[in-house]
Amino acid sequence: MSKLTAQEKIQAVKRYFEGVESQHTLAKSLGVSQSILLTWIRQYQHHGEASFKKGYTAYSAEYKLMVLSYVSEHGTSLREAAAIFNIPTHSILSRWKKELEEKGVDALKPKPKGRILMKKENEKNAKTAKKQPPLEGSVEALQAEVDRLRMENAYLKKLNTLVQNKEKLQSKTKRK
Repeated sequence: MSKLTAQEKIQAVKRYFEGVESQHTLAKSLGVSQSILLTWIRQYQHHGEASFKKGYTAYSAEYKLMVLSYVSEHGTSLREAAAIFNIPTHSILSRWKKELEEKGVDALKPKPKGRILMKKENEKNAKTAKKQPPLEGSVEALQAEVDRLRMENAYLKKLNTLVQNKEKLQSKTKRK
């Protein structure tokens, strides 16, 4: 199915209103489903040709709540409400309804678009590089040296244990 332009959609709806073709034959000739054609017809009835000439729209949380409350108060279907409020498809309304039921009103707030910006590693490294090393003989310098020596001792102890275990394993295999 190729994407139809706004003008082609308007012509299709006008052909339907002329009464020459049924929904089924018109939808088949356009290569779309009957439900899509019916959505176009409803949108045209409520908003005219302007319903097909629009771009991306970001809906506020208040607007989403207003639309969903209209659906529940008036008992209209999601398809009909989408046509009334000039929302491209009813699936958007069903997603809003599901989010509201599962996560509450906060789920209807617009979410930021695009990729999440990562913090630059260069900035982190520059901040740590700017710190001056502690002065020799100061408390911080002595503490850093003590920590380094403790790590070195722990490393040497672990290495010694591993070497002894390896020698024990070799001596056990030689006896057999």
